[in-house]
Amino acid sequence: MTRPPLLLAAHGTRDQAGVDAFAALAARVAKLAAADGTRVAGGFIELSAPALRDAVSLLTSTAPARLVAVPLMLSAAGHAKGDIPAALAREHARHPAVSFIYGRPLGPHPALIDLLAQRIGAEGLDAPAVLLVGRGSTDPDANADVVKTARLLWEGRDYPLAETAFVSLARPDVAEGLERCRLLGARRIVVARYFLFPGVLPDRVAEQAAAYAAAHPELDIRCADVLGDCDEIAALVYERYHEALAGDIRMNCDVCMYRIAMPGFEHRVGAPQHPHDHPHDPAHSRAHP
Repeated sequence: MTRPPLLLAAHGTRDQAGVDAFAALAARVAKLAAADGTRVAGGFIELSAPALRDAVSLLTSTAPARLVAVPLMLSAAGHAKGDIPAALAREHARHPAVSFIYGRPLGPHPALIDLLAQRIGAEGLDAPAVLLVGRGSTDPDANADVVKTARLLWEGRDYPLAETAFVSLARPDVAEGLERCRLLGARRIVVARYFLFPGVLPDRVAEQAAAYAAAHPELDIRCADVLGDCDEIAALVYERYHEALAGDIRMNCDVCMYRIAMPGFEHRVGAPQHPHDHPHDPAHSRAHP
């Protein structure tokens, strides 16, 4: 039996290095999946090409009955919960003979935590404190995933402490996170950027960390690389494909603000999703700053 094609769904970036890293990972996943006869294509929902709709058109050229879509997201925030499902709904309208199976985001996962530890170790500091910096979201569930990842990273390793910060939409920000590390006694700190690919936000994390370091020359602050294109992430993506295909989707619905009344977010329970529009879809466009 022919396996359903695998659709890689990513957000998009204006940073060419990020686009190139996505393309490299897509090629790596395609090589891995080719051993099983699984076709792979990927696209972005906004900001950069290739567009998700183009990847869907490519994969549907052989008229498959199903596609498996895996979101290249580290946590289940707005893009994974709303924007990508909305994009898939539009693609189903364009290709009504094709059904879509939606996988879950990549993290938290042991492979990602091990990769973070490797990126931190590459900075060469002995027993550093760690500040794990995520993207940040208005969804407390997604932010909690980053905090959980920091705790899992800390457990069983020789870091004296591991703190969490966010580069946008949530607190503490990078400077606040570094200040907390300093006040807790850290003098050697590695800023671990919890991002799949290079881009505007990872660069902003590095810039903010450098600014804090310049103001505190007594501290040794280094910024680790993003997770990047690698075999471990390709294998994780393909793992998500297989669990989706088997119907083993373990979404984090227990603490989703759309399902339970989280303090301060009670009004979001049962709220309809209103994904924003995307410039690569002429019927759904908006300008981004």
